[in-house]
Amino acid sequence: MRANFIVSEIGIGLRRNLTMTIAVVVTVMITLALAGTGLLVHKQVNVMKGYWYDKVEVTIYLCGINSSSTNCAGKDVTQEQRDQLNSDLHTTPQVATVFYESKQDAYKRFKEQFKDSPDLVNNVTPDALPESYRVKLKNPEQFQVVASAFQDRPGVDSVQDLKKLLDPVFKVLGVFQSIAWFVAGFMLLAAVILISNTIRVAAFSRRRETGIMRLVGASNLYIQTPFLLEGALAGLIGAAGACGLVALGYYYFIEQRLRPLVKFTNFISWSDVLSTIPLILLAGIVMSSLASFFTLRRHLRV
Repeated sequence: MRANFIVSEIGIGLRRNLTMTIAVVVTVMITLALAGTGLLVHKQVNVMKGYWYDKVEVTIYLCGINSSSTNCAGKDVTQEQRDQLNSDLHTTPQVATVFYESKQDAYKRFKEQFKDSPDLVNNVTPDALPESYRVKLKNPEQFQVVASAFQDRPGVDSVQDLKKLLDPVFKVLGVFQSIAWFVAGFMLLAAVILISNTIRVAAFSRRRETGIMRLVGASNLYIQTPFLLEGALAGLIGAAGACGLVALGYYYFIEQRLRPLVKFTNFISWSDVLSTIPLILLAGIVMSSLASFFTLRRHLRV
């Protein structure tokens, strides 16, 4: 198969259908940019989960005179109850580490957290803050096991899991990810339709040439290859543009905006972006090639 013939046929097809080719490139670019964004959002959610879940602690608050729990009845935890809880926590399989925080320790931490609000600090005394055991789990997903084991124990006021406070944040991020994938799905359908129409019009405009080629005994592959490569090239150019948009979006939003301002979590890195780019390029080529192939089977009978 002559390479110069293939190249010239691709050039002719692109020139004859320049407007539709541009539309295909733009549609593929937007589609794959949204898909790439959805993939990066998914990676970002996993990075944030790994960062925060690794720091999640279950806090077991002990009874005090200010406790409102019916389990406490307004009484302080006894030393016997405190020792028993400490022993049981250290022998619980799901528990990794246990840290006891006294009222004085809690008050010290409280003053550090609210050092910019002296009026609030002055109105709080160590006796107003509860003792607690801060427990780090081997697997944060096993919170319910620990909570059910210690929630109603003598001397326990309440059990709090920071994971419950973080889950709504991850759900919101998951919604954004779903929206990106949903929109990308519709754009993918539009891209496939545009590619199919472009190839169909190209095949129709060159029906005389293909007819002559059939008469002289040209093979199916020889006739179809320029059309297939035309669609694949348009998909590759669109995918390359999508890679540029994804990289630009990462640089602008993550590197320049979020990373300098948000210090309480981790973000995805350039390695995550670079690992996504080959997938985008491959998706662009495969999507365009398959759309072209099935269109040719229907509209270019050889």
